[in-house]
Amino acid sequence: MALYEPFPNYIWNLSVAIALESGGRIGEIVDMCQPILDAAASGADAGTPMFMKAWAGMGDRLLDLAAEDEGRGRAYSASNKLERASLYLFVAERMQGHGAPGRAETYAKARAAFDRSTKLGRINRERVEIPLDTGTMPALFTRAPGEGKKPVVVFCNGLDSCKELLYWTGLPVELARRGISTLCVDQPGSGEALRLQNLPVDPHSESWASKAVDWLEQQSDVNPGAIGMTGISLGGHFAPRAVAYEPRFASGAVWGANHNWREVQDRRMAREGENPVPHYWAHVHWAFGAKDQDDFLARSEAMNLNGHMDRIKVPFLVTHGASDRQISPSYADDLYDQLINSPRREKMIFTPREGGVEHVGADNMAYGRDLLADWFAQTLGGTTG
Repeated sequence: MALYEPFPNYIWNLSVAIALESGGRIGEIVDMCQPILDAAASGADAGTPMFMKAWAGMGDRLLDLAAEDEGRGRAYSASNKLERASLYLFVAERMQGHGAPGRAETYAKARAAFDRSTKLGRINRERVEIPLDTGTMPALFTRAPGEGKKPVVVFCNGLDSCKELLYWTGLPVELARRGISTLCVDQPGSGEALRLQNLPVDPHSESWASKAVDWLEQQSDVNPGAIGMTGISLGGHFAPRAVAYEPRFASGAVWGANHNWREVQDRRMAREGENPVPHYWAHVHWAFGAKDQDDFLARSEAMNLNGHMDRIKVPFLVTHGASDRQISPSYADDLYDQLINSPRREKMIFTPREGGVEHVGADNMAYGRDLLADWFAQTLGGTTG
């Protein structure tokens, strides 16, 4: 397996891969990428306004086509087009620097399209807000079918994803199929929490993950004794940290091990490894609420799981891509080796045999998605078929 790489830089190709794995159509993606091949040659950062123009343009076209479907009473077809419009708009927005012209408007348009698609398509996801000590944590709740109290998994973002992209990984659909609900969260430092409430990253993820558990315990269709936690990319720091310090979690997993993210920053300053987004340093300063690089590095000191993982006393699954260009697979070994008190620990390094060898399976999410869904079905009480 390999990443589809139409551009001469990793960051742009990663965005294309995210779109393909999230339900984008190859013909539409080719149409968006072809006109901006030259722009990509000027560097990952410099050409991002052209990227947004091309991808937002396709989003606008799909919004118009969806409106025509809706006018003819074709709600499901309208929803299908709104899903892709929302996806392309979110990808376009994600590539821009903080404060870039049109970024806020593009994000608002993407969110509106997503919400409209949910309604017209009768899609199994409900937008909810979890109270925090400061502000709220917007989330998407996908309910497992059937009567009674169901297990549930809290699914958190990485550095630059959003709850909508978490939904589009397909994990909530696969978990629901196995009898498990999912709460995809925009935790502080990501998605709406960052963009609309200016809530920065909290390295001590148990502070907001515990609020998610509080909320879930109040839901009549949730089994409070069967709540799991997972995260993707930088969520590979947040999920283990939360499971270590919130004893109500009954199982955990990571989609990409981010064991010592503070150390990763030193490597990025030395230009080792790939960045996940353009304008990287400006993005992390914004996400962490830092005034400059020294402030950011000080705030990120706590992004290190060494010395904490022996607190995990529940089943835990570690996954990582063998060819991850952002985060070393050695961090998966560190995390697994330190789970000394987990009664059931497993590690899966995805190889070309399965696919998913790139960062969080950007080349192929299918195997990771199935594995995580089966893991939670087996450790929280669901069905694997």
